[in-house]
Amino acid sequence: MAGTSSPGTGLYARLGALAAIFTAELLAITTWLDTSALLGRHGLAALVGDWGPWLVKLVIASVAAFLILGESRRPAGNVDVDIRSDSVDWRLLLSHALAMVLVVLLSAVVFGNGADGLLSNVEVLVWIASGLAAIALAACALIPARIWIAKIREMRDLLVFAPAAGLAGCLLGSFANKFWKPLSSGTLTLASIMLRPFLAHVVADRTTMTLGSDKFNVTIAPACSGYEGIGLVLAVTCAWLWFLRRQWRFPNALALIPIGVATVWTLNAARIAALILIGNAGAEQIALGGFHSQAGWIAFSLVALGVCAAARRMAWFNVETEPIHSIASFAAPNPVAVYLLPFLAILAAGLIARATSADFEWFYGLRVIAAVGALWYFRRSYRSLDWRFGPAALGLGAVVCAMWIALDRFTSIAPLAAPAAFAHATLSARSAWIALRLIGAVITVPIAEELAFRGFLLRRLAGADFESVSSKAFSWMPFVVSSIAFGILHGDRWLAGAIAGMCYAFAMQRRGRLGDAVVAHSFTNLLLAVWVLFTGNWQFW
Repeated sequence: MAGTSSPGTGLYARLGALAAIFTAELLAITTWLDTSALLGRHGLAALVGDWGPWLVKLVIASVAAFLILGESRRPAGNVDVDIRSDSVDWRLLLSHALAMVLVVLLSAVVFGNGADGLLSNVEVLVWIASGLAAIALAACALIPARIWIAKIREMRDLLVFAPAAGLAGCLLGSFANKFWKPLSSGTLTLASIMLRPFLAHVVADRTTMTLGSDKFNVTIAPACSGYEGIGLVLAVTCAWLWFLRRQWRFPNALALIPIGVATVWTLNAARIAALILIGNAGAEQIALGGFHSQAGWIAFSLVALGVCAAARRMAWFNVETEPIHSIASFAAPNPVAVYLLPFLAILAAGLIARATSADFEWFYGLRVIAAVGALWYFRRSYRSLDWRFGPAALGLGAVVCAMWIALDRFTSIAPLAAPAAFAHATLSARSAWIALRLIGAVITVPIAEELAFRGFLLRRLAGADFESVSSKAFSWMPFVVSSIAFGILHGDRWLAGAIAGMCYAFAMQRRGRLGDAVVAHSFTNLLLAVWVLFTGNWQFW
């Protein structure tokens, strides 16, 4: 449960990973499935259709309330759970993945042409049981069952109070939708302002609640407006202030209510604008699914958690603030994570960006944000690495660029022009995308990939304790295998990628400095970017 350890114990990281897994799965399922497919069904299938979305919201709100109240009740600076010695149970995590596969298969049956009568009820029961099993398996894979049991016993009173707060949030959320009509003008105005840098012409009709572009626009109904999030934050914040009233400095703490509501209102406008951009990019089904998925409800819960975490550290709001831990009090992070997480963050963000794009990956910036976040999180661990570089790294980067272009012509890969969606976008949208693409290509991608392939993989292939392997140490097997792996990452340009990987490995091993490999890689990408922008050969991007 949140709030039982300092960041150094690993519990927060495990909870964050668990939340990320559940959020991704829930968004995928609620975007894919539509309870309207269960109209006209009978038995348990009808109950799922009528009450399923509302029950999911209740669970999300209750969990958010439990985490907020559990975190806030913890005495400042208290540390009583340390799970660093408990490794992630990969067998349970694999079992979770298999259970989710079963959930997907059963979802296709339940929401498709399912059976009738008793067999239909059995299908729904097995579907629900599979979902609950998947949740339990993931939870126990990351955090041992004994800790879940101990914390639930310790905070058993919250098992009643948190669902009550969640129920109040759902009821207030439904009531808040009634304010969509009188307050819609401001929301549509803010959302349209957010859309203007990206769309040449914004359609915003306040009489019909229509918003979008000439290519894609929607009429936003109260149920899809996101205003129920205001009710959630209002209910949870009020319950939180009352439940922990001895900790807060009144009347200062009352300011948290309008702060939370204003934050949700602003983010709701951003949510609507983002879904419009997704639809305008060609992914209309994803955009329409986003309006009826639980994405907004999850985001509103995160706002409530964020307000809680921030307020706990501000003396103006509460009597006893969280102490600032010294660097020495934080446990050293997993060395493998230090080298791999920035690269994995880029891959994960890329999957999301491509999933929400059709003709063009407008959300490339997600990759940059993910990489920057991971690099910033481990910034202290990177101080010990040798980031120095010499002019030879620039020369090697130029050679790799020339090789890349020459091999492209030798292999007869057809040149590609800029995608039509990009070419017809506004100047501000094109400029913003190019700026983010350059930041990614020249800064975040070289750092993340060199940490993963040269900093970790090359040395890990040379020895199990990769940190003890010198960056100067050369061995043919790690040199070749890590370079081929780097080449495979580049798809049909695997040969050029493998040769580039060998060059970057040589750059690092020549003087034992990771900085030489990063700069060579960065300069290659910079020259390729210049080539793309001045010649129009977009196949390199």
